[in-house]
Amino acid sequence: MISKVSNFLYTPWVPLFLVVAGVVLTVCTRFVQLRMVRESIRVVREKPQTEGAVSSFGALMISTASRVGTGNIVGVAQAICLGGVGAVFWMWFIAVFGGASAFVESTLAQIYKRKNPDGSSYGGPSYYMESALGQRWLGVLFAVFVILTYAVGYNALASYNMQSTFAGFSFYDPSVTPAVMGAVLAVLFLICVMGGGKRLSKVTGVMVPVMGVLYILVALVIVLLNIGRVPAMFGAIFANAFDFKAIFGGFSGSCLMYGIKRGLYSNEAGMGSAPNAAASADVSHPVKQGLVQMLSVFLDTLLICTATAFMCLLSGVAPTEELAGAPYVQAALQNVLGGFGPVFIAVSMTLFAFTTLIGNYYYCEGCLRFMMKRQPGKTFMTGFRVAASAIVFVGAVASMSLVWNLADVTQGLMVVTNIPVILLLVKPAIAALKDYQRQRQAGENPVFRAADIGLEGKTECWN
Repeated sequence: MISKVSNFLYTPWVPLFLVVAGVVLTVCTRFVQLRMVRESIRVVREKPQTEGAVSSFGALMISTASRVGTGNIVGVAQAICLGGVGAVFWMWFIAVFGGASAFVESTLAQIYKRKNPDGSSYGGPSYYMESALGQRWLGVLFAVFVILTYAVGYNALASYNMQSTFAGFSFYDPSVTPAVMGAVLAVLFLICVMGGGKRLSKVTGVMVPVMGVLYILVALVIVLLNIGRVPAMFGAIFANAFDFKAIFGGFSGSCLMYGIKRGLYSNEAGMGSAPNAAASADVSHPVKQGLVQMLSVFLDTLLICTATAFMCLLSGVAPTEELAGAPYVQAALQNVLGGFGPVFIAVSMTLFAFTTLIGNYYYCEGCLRFMMKRQPGKTFMTGFRVAASAIVFVGAVASMSLVWNLADVTQGLMVVTNIPVILLLVKPAIAALKDYQRQRQAGENPVFRAADIGLEGKTECWN
């Protein structure tokens, strides 16, 4: 049943929505994702307006913790094995154009964010659906989809992917090991989330940069060791990516489809997930956080997903359907690095899975708050956290097809809900961008006032 729903969503609605939105928003913002990359790097280093508040970097790390996960390793390998090497190009394509979508949705989240009594902020797509469109029911529906995606679909998948990387080791017993690893991961996850959002920010702020840098360094070593194969690799990627006869002959299993599916799973641009973290940042202008979240898409797909693709394609191990997922990465690295390769991937996957789990959970708390119109009680949240931990365990022992299809369905539901909304609300985001650029050109540190773009009295934080 889940497989049929997935096929309906992706043939062709989800890819169509993502591509159309990416192109339209790129044109509307005049290629903001390319011309303002340097500015986004400058902004991410800024300190928060209020001491102790969530910084741009802190919000970036929370969203990156969710984006940078097991999909960057297993998802890329699966796309190459099942869709073909051309899937790598379509991942790049959806990331570049998705940068504009990420910018708009996160800027909107900042414009329409709300304030806590202690001065901190919160928000996300559900809030701009309610405030800007006046459609609370749509915000509630989207909040449900977020919880289904992150507490169920993505967390179950992250757990499964983590334990699957140990399948090549001698101690792995299919009837016992997944359950043991799932239980350990679920307990560690529960301990962390019981500490709340601030602990999540601290944990991810340390782990995400460290694991990302190490992973890219190993990929760079493998590229240098196999530098002679690089031209042939690029030739194969582009030849397969533009083999339209093969693509349209079997669209659902093509490199284009797998590139878009796994690209979306890794960078989440346009899904409406990162705006939940973006709204928490304490910045002087909404565009600053839009630029920061735009940068996160590039860090995720153009760096880390590309690192996985290059490690695999330069290894000398041919991708096959039988190797789809973790086995392909393990075989590739073992062929290049010997016994160190599988161990490195297993450790990386464990770290990626853990940061994915806690980054995903962060989004769920905000959605529960929106649905209930208040901060959920302690008893309710304890129950929710225990249930979320149980799903982590279940994911480890579920089948590969179930967890991947479930993640595809839930993320697809978010896309078809959020994309039309950000297209409808693009005008405030563009007006904010023009206001930001005007102040920067005047040599000022941009400060946003809702009245400057015709939103006086329509926002809670910028009047």
